[in-house]
Amino acid sequence: MNFKKIMLSILLPLWGLGGLSCTKEIELDLNSSNSKYVIEAELPQNQVAIVTITKTVNFSDSNNFPPIKAADVIITDNLGVTEKLTETASGVYKTQKIKGEEGKTYSLSIKTEGQTFTAKSTMPTAVKMTGLRAAVSIVRVPGSKADTYNIFPQFIDPPALGNNYRFIQTRNNETDKSLILGNDNIGNGEPNARPIFSRDFDIKLGDNVTVEMRCLDKPAYDYFFSLNSINANGPGGGTTPTNPVTNLSGGALGYFSAYTVQKLSTTVK
Repeated sequence: MNFKKIMLSILLPLWGLGGLSCTKEIELDLNSSNSKYVIEAELPQNQVAIVTITKTVNFSDSNNFPPIKAADVIITDNLGVTEKLTETASGVYKTQKIKGEEGKTYSLSIKTEGQTFTAKSTMPTAVKMTGLRAAVSIVRVPGSKADTYNIFPQFIDPPALGNNYRFIQTRNNETDKSLILGNDNIGNGEPNARPIFSRDFDIKLGDNVTVEMRCLDKPAYDYFFSLNSINANGPGGGTTPTNPVTNLSGGALGYFSAYTVQKLSTTVK
């Protein structure tokens, strides 16, 4: 078998998991005999769907994952509207007519090289983000001499339990690479009081910050949440992890997510 130790660092903020950020060594089986299809399928609110299909590679190969061309990719909504996606680049498929709508459930079907993969995703109702507030962080970024700031998204979580969020922040057009998730297991139905916390992404006075808030359905949230669980698999992270959970059937890695999108910007003062 071919194994490689990989350093994974995925951050969950004060949202949901109390600001945990960990980096551990784990061993993944990268034998080419275990090559799998990787599907990343997204349908943002009011935007076309983008489906990227690649395949994992052997340890000894470069990290250029081969794209899967000429696949038969179809998306159907719960009203019966169906569209076959157009391959706009090698392994990249897009809808031309279907765009994401709140409350709709979408079914994805992919047929390629004798394999069939399917998934469903429901776009939640958008939770309205009304503003951004900056506050001095209680945790100083290592090596930083100036105050750093955390951004608080301003919104009210709906009364019904089960809302799931993903946040993507940029600072002066540089994107924070942390995976930042949250749900309403704490603070259900209340105004948000939790900041976006990223240990390695310092925000300072005068920075222009943009936050994108996505509302996810639970299967998509579970996929991203499980990425963090890979880091902590077993006592002390000592066991070989499983793959992240997926809403794709047929044995592929990856996910299908229909999600709402909102963006707001602020200058830290």
